[in-house]
Amino acid sequence: MTNPHATRHQFDQVFVPSYQPASAIPVKGQGSRVWDQAGKEYIDFAGGIAVNALGHCHPALTDALAAQGNKLWHLSNVFTNEPAIRLATKLTAATFADKVYFANSGAEANEGAFKLARRYAMNKYGSQKSQIIAFKKGFHGRTFFTVSVGGQPAYSDGFGPKPGAIDHAIYNDLASLEALISDTTCAVVLEPIQGEGGIITPTLEFLQGVKALCQRHNALLIFDEVQTGVGRTGKLYGYMHTGVTPDILTTAKALGAGFPIAAMLTTTAIAKHLQPGTHGSTFGGNPLACAVAEAAFDIINQPHLLAGVTERETLFRQGLTRLANQYDVFTNVRGQGLLIGAQLAARYSGQARQLMTYAMDAGVMCLVAGADVVRFTPSLIIPKQDISEGLQRFEQAIQRWLAVQ
Repeated sequence: MTNPHATRHQFDQVFVPSYQPASAIPVKGQGSRVWDQAGKEYIDFAGGIAVNALGHCHPALTDALAAQGNKLWHLSNVFTNEPAIRLATKLTAATFADKVYFANSGAEANEGAFKLARRYAMNKYGSQKSQIIAFKKGFHGRTFFTVSVGGQPAYSDGFGPKPGAIDHAIYNDLASLEALISDTTCAVVLEPIQGEGGIITPTLEFLQGVKALCQRHNALLIFDEVQTGVGRTGKLYGYMHTGVTPDILTTAKALGAGFPIAAMLTTTAIAKHLQPGTHGSTFGGNPLACAVAEAAFDIINQPHLLAGVTERETLFRQGLTRLANQYDVFTNVRGQGLLIGAQLAARYSGQARQLMTYAMDAGVMCLVAGADVVRFTPSLIIPKQDISEGLQRFEQAIQRWLAVQ
């Protein structure tokens, strides 16, 4: 006989121990609510790490998946398909880009972006132009190339020699970039808001300065918008707040609103350097993924929905600021749109994950961004009543957590 439910104990028996998931196992989601095997309800302020942009089981997405599932599942890139063409057309129409490359995850989109940048530089300027500059505390994925470009050694150390010609500047410090960049630099890559690094927002002067340095040294500017993209900041993409346009942009997470898909966007002049055979993906542009992503994109890329993100940001900021003032646990609340971080006070340094666990016990899902920041990335359409009730639960978690300090 088999167990009626998969158990958390079974996870430990059969999974590679690279994750330590919560003790509860969610089995059902609807909107911004989730239920576990025991029937306990949670308000979801995590959104699958900025993925579930329209909450759980949005009818437009489930309908799109069912409809496409009854037509065509997979072809490979020996053929193209209608959902992929429609989605790529909409992405280019709504952004700076002319061309799209589809992949399965943010890491794969970034892998493609870094390979394209090096191929472009090699073809146009010669093999000596290979340096990639990223930023400390950045995060760009878990492949060996992308984790090496990411500026967090804890994720990249311990796997042997790393890919070469990668250097790291200090985020929001233009002088540190200027000290590293040269005519041998092929690309500078950054997140418009550092996510895993602590929800760090750059100054406009910094972003403008990065762009100017890239232009001076004929280096491409890559924006990793895996976490900031598809409405998360209150605009379709984070770069749209800044007036700084990248040469290459990567997008994933919310693009499929829960279905695995990613994309790399760029211009025709750059894209032409990835000729047939130079890069590829078995599942990239899969009809199921593109059909769901198209449905999500059609909903998200609307002025009223994006304005609603900003309204919800205000509610979160007001609620978290009140908790910060009342309990003296946070030094600041930062971020943009519904990518929000609450920085723990110094005396609680390193305890963000502990507070996240207390929040789970209180019936609210949240995240961390490093050891000292609690992160909130809920659905872009989370009901305002759920924000209020979720913050009440989070306050209960703070009270219980402080009681054991």
